Amino acid sequence: MGAGPVVTGVPVPPAGIPSAPGIGGYTNTGVPTFESVRDKVEQRYGTSQGMGELDRQTPVGRSVEEQWDARAKAARERLEQIRKSVHGNDSE
Repeated sequence: MGAGPVVTGVPVPPAGIPSAPGIGGYTNTGVPTFESVRDKVEQRYGTSQGMGELDRQTPVGRSVEEQWDARAKAARERLEQIRKSVHGNDSE
């Protein structure tokens, strides 16, 4: 297990040290940096939260929420009717 010849004068980056981030949130090898990915995720999350808040403040958004609540209430009532009919048939 002999080692090969040692070449001097060729700069080799030390192992374990990541390459310096390049311009635009990417490393010199084209991989996105952690910071750029985190920033993009935070931006998308903030945009989503803001859109949800704006939707709830519009008449259409409130109408959709009211429709959802009405459907949920109707579903609970129907489920209760089904349970009563099943329990009513079990006692006979």
